[in-house]
Amino acid sequence: MGLFGSRNDPPPPSPSGSGEVPAQALERLRAMKGDGGKPRFFTSDLSVNEFALVKQAGFDPLGMVVGSSIYHIGYQRGQWGQSQELGVLSQAMYHARELAMTRMEAEADALGADGVVGVRLDIGRYEWGEDLAEFIAIGTAVRSRDGQGHRTVENKPFTSDLTGQDLFVLRKAGYRPVALVMGSCVYHVAHLTMRQALKTALVNTEMGNFTQALYEARELAMERMQAEATQLQAEGIVGVRIDEMSSSHGWESHVIEFLAIGTAVVAAPGASPAAEPTLTLSLNDPSSDD
Repeated sequence: MGLFGSRNDPPPPSPSGSGEVPAQALERLRAMKGDGGKPRFFTSDLSVNEFALVKQAGFDPLGMVVGSSIYHIGYQRGQWGQSQELGVLSQAMYHARELAMTRMEAEADALGADGVVGVRLDIGRYEWGEDLAEFIAIGTAVRSRDGQGHRTVENKPFTSDLTGQDLFVLRKAGYRPVALVMGSCVYHVAHLTMRQALKTALVNTEMGNFTQALYEARELAMERMQAEATQLQAEGIVGVRIDEMSSSHGWESHVIEFLAIGTAVVAAPGASPAAEPTLTLSLNDPSSDD
């Protein structure tokens, strides 16, 4: 059994009311929308090249959107000689990111966006709160020019961490992004006994218990990411990466977090894949004046 019911189950949804947007943010978003007769104004953290390619992919940037959550990460003791998932911590890290993502999506909704591109998830820490971490989700809200619905089956704006270049190629290939999906697992790796340490001290050998523990932890994170994509009726996930982070919240040693994250995608209705590139060779002599 996994942490969240069956082994493949994602964590439960975030608490209700987690998508509230602060009054100051709403005022900023209203200004970008051009409410009150003001001209529309956008902001974006996309590079110039990405901005141009997002436009070519059929989306108009509306504004930079942000979601934040300062979260206290609790403590859970693992058994010294046993490799095991620390369920309380896995759930905390997942929900903290989900709160930040939900608030970013709420800002995109306030702009009337179809989705958010170039999403990045950062973790900030502060000297005045060693047990606290701020989870920040940042991206650029966009609106599609094709008139098609690009929201998820849960009626949320789509999210993607793809670059502008990758989004352009994805659209040319006949696919569209659905959501930034993730799976998290905080795992305690068993310590070696004195006998095991002495036995392996002077030889080259695989540390089987460590290998198996880390393999299991990555697999749990991957399965939860895939379960999220399946729930959203996606056909697959692109740009997958697995980040590994050692314990940094005062937990005991031998604790590591695995975060699997990627963009779930689905075939765009009526879209045809891009034509295969062809190689063209010029028969003209470049040194010729003809």
